[in-house]
Amino acid sequence: MRIFSSLGRLLKIALVVFRYQLDELVLSSIRSPLATRLLRLVRLGRKPRLSRGVRLRKALEELGPVFVKFGQVLSTRPDIVPHDIAHELASLQDRVPPFPSEQAAAFIEASFGQPPEVLFAHFEREPVASASVAQVHFAVLHDGREVAVKILRPRMLDVIENDLRLMDVMARLVERIPDGKRLRPREVVDEFDKYLHDELDLQKEAANCSQLRRNFEPGSARGELLMVPEVVWEFTSRNVFTMQRMRGIQVSQIDRLRAAGVDIPRLAQTGVEIFFTQVFSDGFFHADMHPGNIYVSDEPATLGRYIALDFGIVGSLSEFDKNYLAQNFLAFFRRDYRRVAQLHIESGWVPADTREEELEGAVRAVCEPYFDRPLSEISLGQVLLRLFQTSRRFNVEIQPQLVLLQKTLLNVEGMGRELDPDLDLWRTAKPFLEKWMHQRMGLAGLRSKLKQEASQWAQFLPELPRLAHERLKRPDYGPELMDELRRLRRAQEQGNRWTATLAGVLALGLAVLLWALMR
Repeated sequence: MRIFSSLGRLLKIALVVFRYQLDELVLSSIRSPLATRLLRLVRLGRKPRLSRGVRLRKALEELGPVFVKFGQVLSTRPDIVPHDIAHELASLQDRVPPFPSEQAAAFIEASFGQPPEVLFAHFEREPVASASVAQVHFAVLHDGREVAVKILRPRMLDVIENDLRLMDVMARLVERIPDGKRLRPREVVDEFDKYLHDELDLQKEAANCSQLRRNFEPGSARGELLMVPEVVWEFTSRNVFTMQRMRGIQVSQIDRLRAAGVDIPRLAQTGVEIFFTQVFSDGFFHADMHPGNIYVSDEPATLGRYIALDFGIVGSLSEFDKNYLAQNFLAFFRRDYRRVAQLHIESGWVPADTREEELEGAVRAVCEPYFDRPLSEISLGQVLLRLFQTSRRFNVEIQPQLVLLQKTLLNVEGMGRELDPDLDLWRTAKPFLEKWMHQRMGLAGLRSKLKQEASQWAQFLPELPRLAHERLKRPDYGPELMDELRRLRRAQEQGNRWTATLAGVLALGLAVLLWALMR
């Protein structure tokens, strides 16, 4: 049965591909005589009426939720997708008809052993939102708290597994065409596979929500920037996610925000501050910050605060990633393109034999024209796109852990510019990054690192004498020890010379100072 199901699905995909002339789109991008001949054959006199981006978007929408999600993921990869297609795919709508409320109630009962009418004081049968993976119902707990209940769509796993198998077959075919391997189609499908399976586990989404709320704890200074719903864990499972109900205005509804008394320019700056706080202070960020998931509170006590929803996609960065990104951003802000080139080479993201000055010149050619434009015309998205195009010349490896960051940065920029066309992303971000780098690299950073490592030191420091004694007793240690002692003696002699020089300079400086005071 599975084979027949896959064949039927494959036939539907073929029909959609033919209807929207996606065959022409693929063949026209391949430079070979065979592709040219095949292109003449498949066109059959047809001429596309719509642009290639629109045709692809419509085809994905017709193929259903899994392909819609795949298109959304591709829209975040301007390193492998042309800009016009990436821009069109970004507008893919993830809205599908709701599934019956009886199925939603059955899912809740299967997860917690009781129907929603018993678990909740009130449960709204009609969903308030419906997407490809889940839908949301409002409810009231017996203690009076208002909650939102997110319920996974029935049989989603079977649908996803079937379509992912077909996508893997298509990816292997794409790899066989000229220049196909550079696009890394199987890597993209694998990334999409992980992304979709993460979204299917609502308990994982609830954990993401809980972590983000802890990072922006209510009542703290950070809590003044962003509100995150509280997770109701007793009514949360892999298939059901219950959270505090949040009230506000969608961030894209600017007229309503202005009428409610929200300071719009300040709201745009706060959005940028929230992004950089998540990325550089926490290394954990909400990676799906499109207007549908971001609201603004219109209640008097919390007026103007951002509200985050939908935590299925989050990003994490290591300490190396954070340091690398912060130094890159600061180098860009200061127009220090040589440092940008050095960072790429030091990180190993470009081949070791890359000429530093050549990479520096390429980065300068991309970035410099933007700095002399009015702020309203500077698009970080365009800068990133040009950098991706330049990176191909130098075989730069686009790091998977930074893909979500790139997407989120584009979302933040677009949202901020929609709120305030004159938003200066550079000026808003630069002081934050400089302060963060000072905290990381200065005395405060040293104290913090020493505090973090103290527990580890407490464990192995008492063992050092015993370990050293055991090592010295080894018969093969003599030559190594002598070499090490010689190296230490040379280092000590060099250190003594430096110390003497430094002492002389300090003495001279002190003498000059005393002479000046006695005059």
